[in-house]
Amino acid sequence: MSLAPRAVLVHRTTEYEELLARHGTHGQAGFFLSSRGRGIQEVAERHRRTRDALAQVAAAVPLRWRQARVERTDLDRFLFAPEDVVIVVGQDGLVANAAKYLSGQPVIGIDADPGRNPGVLVRHRACDAPALLPAAVARGCATEELTMVEAVADDTQRLLALNEIYLGARGHQTARYHIGHDGDTAPAEAQASSGVLVGTGTGATGWLRSLWQERGSRLALPGPADPRLIWFVREAWPSPTTGTSLVEGALNRAERLRLVVESDRLVAFGDGIENDALELTWGQTVRLGVADTTLRLLL
Repeated sequence: MSLAPRAVLVHRTTEYEELLARHGTHGQAGFFLSSRGRGIQEVAERHRRTRDALAQVAAAVPLRWRQARVERTDLDRFLFAPEDVVIVVGQDGLVANAAKYLSGQPVIGIDADPGRNPGVLVRHRACDAPALLPAAVARGCATEELTMVEAVADDTQRLLALNEIYLGARGHQTARYHIGHDGDTAPAEAQASSGVLVGTGTGATGWLRSLWQERGSRLALPGPADPRLIWFVREAWPSPTTGTSLVEGALNRAERLRLVVESDRLVAFGDGIENDALELTWGQTVRLGVADTTLRLLL
């Protein structure tokens, strides 16, 4: 007998819960916010909507299914199983946070606060859950395969991200490295910069787009499902020993950007989760490119 699916509800601590953890009571949290010109009612109302959405989705899980919940900060310690259906209840960014820990499981994005989120990845409402959950395990269910980016170090460390991977110094100080394309006969360029950003078409709506706009880049931005990445070097500067000729580019599925670390310590982290990073030391090589894994987002 096959194992029943498991519905995994991914959520994050609300602003209201964070305020209560810090100040102890609703009244104390309200006083703190009022001293800064804000009211607690709006924060409490958003918390209520989020909790209502979670409860509505949980109630829609079929009786024979198993069920689990995981908070954003625990994602790096949670073991997802092949038969899981992942329901992300929250913001677009929470889908990206969860994506790096998945390996092909279907994902349903539920917008917990419609009107406040762009809804690029959380495309559904909690009331849609009764129809979406059975559809997620049906044969031939309609999904969009979103491209992901990976970083692989020479010591087998591997990192996945849905939006982008940042490689640089922790704290964004000067990063020193050699950069080039894997397999290129031309010598790699020594650089000193604020780090390198490599991302997908999904990430091209955020941090990558900001860099793309600021420098007036002529690179064509990829779409979320395009098997192509774009990359930028942040604030590279020339010196007698460092160059600035390789500061942006695109990577197709077969190409890899190669960096050799020339600093005591650099990190690579994905989608803003700095506490789950690759630790890279002097002389290590890391390659970045299109990942074999995609995010299966339910349409």
